[in-house]
Formats: sequence, C-alpha cells, structure tokens
Amino acid sequence: MTTYTETTRQAVDSVGSLLAVVNLVRTGRARTRPGLAQTLGLGRTVIAQRVDQAIDVGYLEESELGESTGGRAPRTLRFRSERGHIVVCALGALHIRVGVSDLDGTILRSDHREWDIAQGPKATLQVAQDMIDSLLAGVDSSPIWGVAVGVPGPVDFATGRPVTPPIMPGWDAVDIRGAFERKYHARTWVDNDVNLLALAERARRGDDEHLDLIYLKVGTGIGAAFLFDGHLHRGVSGAAGDIGHTPVANGDGLTCRCGKTDCLEATAAGWALIRDAQDALDAGEASDLRPTSEARALVPEDLALAARRFDQLALRLVGRSAERAGAAVAVLVNALNPSVVVTGGAISSANDAFTVPFARAVHDAALPLTARNLSIVHSQADRDEPIAGGNALVIEQLFERSFSEWFADGQPTAP
Repeated sequence: MTTYTETTRQAVDSVGSLLAVVNLVRTGRARTRPGLAQTLGLGRTVIAQRVDQAIDVGYLEESELGESTGGRAPRTLRFRSERGHIVVCALGALHIRVGVSDLDGTILRSDHREWDIAQGPKATLQVAQDMIDSLLAGVDSSPIWGVAVGVPGPVDFATGRPVTPPIMPGWDAVDIRGAFERKYHARTWVDNDVNLLALAERARRGDDEHLDLIYLKVGTGIGAAFLFDGHLHRGVSGAAGDIGHTPVANGDGLTCRCGKTDCLEATAAGWALIRDAQDALDAGEASDLRPTSEARALVPEDLALAARRFDQLALRLVGRSAERAGAAVAVLVNALNPSVVVTGGAISSANDAFTVPFARAVHDAALPLTARNLSIVHSQADRDEPIAGGNALVIEQLFERSFSEWFADGQPTAP
C-alpha cells in the first residue's frame, strides 16, 4: 500500500525530474533522451515519460537526428524559445536602451536613445515604454514572459524600488516594477545596472559556475557588482556594490551628489570629471575637449574620446579617475580575492588611458597573494551588454528560481 508520504515524495520527484529535463535541454547540457538519462541517472522509461510531458505542456519539441553511438541515431530535443519574449529596459544616467529577446536570450530587436534620467520617472518611463512598444510591433505576437529593468542607482531588489539614488533625482521609492507589470502583464525584476552588466559578463564566459568576479562601472557615476561562485551578490537590501559613495582619503573635501564629502564619486565619476574639465576650460586651459555640438554640455563619452586622442586635459582627468578607482577596488580585491576584475562604463572606454593606471593602482595597493592570479580586463563594451544582462536576469529568475511555481501552466502567470 502506498502511503501519503510516499505519494507526495513521488510527486515531488516527478516534478523535479521534469524541471530538470526542460532545463537540461534549454541550456544545451543534454539534448537527447539517452543524454538526459545519463546526466540525471534515470531509466529510459522515466525519461521518456518526462520528455513526453514536457512536449505536451509545450516546453520542448522533437528536432533533427543526433549522432549515432552505434545503433539508431537518437532524435534531438529543442527548447521552444520562440514561445515567449523577454523585454529589457536599461536606464542609464544619460541614455535608454531597450530590447526584445526570445527565451534563449537571443536579441530580436533593440533600440537606443540619449536621455537624461534627471527628467524624472514619469517622462522617462513613458519614453522607455514607447520605445519598447515600437520594438514589440516588429516581432511576432508571442506573450511577454518576463521584464528586466536596470537603473543607475541602489535598488531594493525585493520591491523593485530605487532607494535615494544620488544621480536619479525624483526617483526615490518609485514603483518601477509596478509600472511595467501593469503595462505588460508580466513578471518584472528591477536591478542596479551594474548587476546586469556582471550577469552579461558571466553569460559571455559560459555561465561559469565558479566565477569570482568584480565588475566596476565608471560612467556618470561609479558602481560595482560582485559574483561569488557564479552567483550575483546583492546583499541583504540589494545595495551591495555601491562603492561610489564610500569615503576616500584623497577626496579633496569635495561635496558629492549624495550630500556627503570625500566620496569616490565626487572626485572620480564622470559627472565630477565633467565639472573639473569645464572649470579648466573656463580658466583657459588649452584643450580640444569640446562637446560635439555647442547645443549640449560635455558628457563622459566626450572625455573618453578626447583621452583616446591624447588630449592632455582629458588624459589627466581620466588618469586621476583610474588611479582613485583602482585604489578603492584594491580594497575589494584584498577582501574578496576575485579571479577577475572587469571595467566598464563611459570613462573606462578611454581604453589604455584608463586601464593602465587603473591596473597599476590595483596592483600597487592589493596584497601580493590576492593579486597573484588576478586578471584585470576591459568589458567588450557592446552596446547590447545591458540587454544581455537583463535577459540573463529574467532567464535565471524564471527557470532557476520560480519555475516550479508556474511550469504546470505552460508559461509564467501574470502578477
């Protein structure tokens, strides 16, 4: 006689193995029934049942023949990534990037627009959603399964609301998640923009399960993200990595946008460098550092481009940013002992003008043991990096965090 406990255990085992079958096919770790049986250690009959269930629900379908190992060639299986869309909205201090992807994270369409986030949440979210709607009009009518939104400031990940973001005036406690869930009727996750970049870097490296990484973004502001054993570390409140507002010894007594003095951002972030560049230009310092149009102010990209042209003012400012950011990151290297530090953001796009003094500052201040196997690299600077990171966030949340909650419905339930 089967007891209630045995029945429950069998049901749990059945669900667990079904989810595992779908995820193994989805990630490409196993694409045939024999491969699934070998990976999961289950019998062919059980695997056949789970595959049939996954096909019936709509997650998998039969594909082409695989390689034969001596007998009949097995039929491969394919995850039906076209059944749903992922929407990503990456808000920066001075731009908006949006993208629509399939469930494998393949970007189908994307768009970019210059935009000052200081114009406030109402106008910004309206523009972003209009951009998304335009993209959606150009793809098939598959439903949206998940939305990721990145913002350039600290976020309470549990609520999806920014918390006193220094370079986002008017955004404190704004219900960004609710705005997208109401619009698109899909589960939405809001995260710091640097976290999305770190997830994109992880995906580019093949989702290394043991990756220990620090991602440093030096753009209009300064932020970091941490991967431990391949997992993103957000901290108890979602604020991990907000190093731009840590005090530094060489802060020059400057007041930061957050209201404190001697913050790293106040001397090394893009907005601070623009301030100092403008002061130098107003004082008559020789430089070809000028905005591309007289109708707009300098932006961090202008500094990076000028540094790459060997403009002395730009080189001095970018070098100062690199040295001070490197000294701050050395503290993290000593504490966390990562295998790699990745730099990204507008200021770091000055290439060697930033990377060389940054790496030197890290190695000068880090302990020999923590820096012995440390690799310091620049990001690929792909404009779609934030979108790729948002895709990775949604895929992780849907298929690794909450799959068991909604898989029986065939697609995620709207919030």
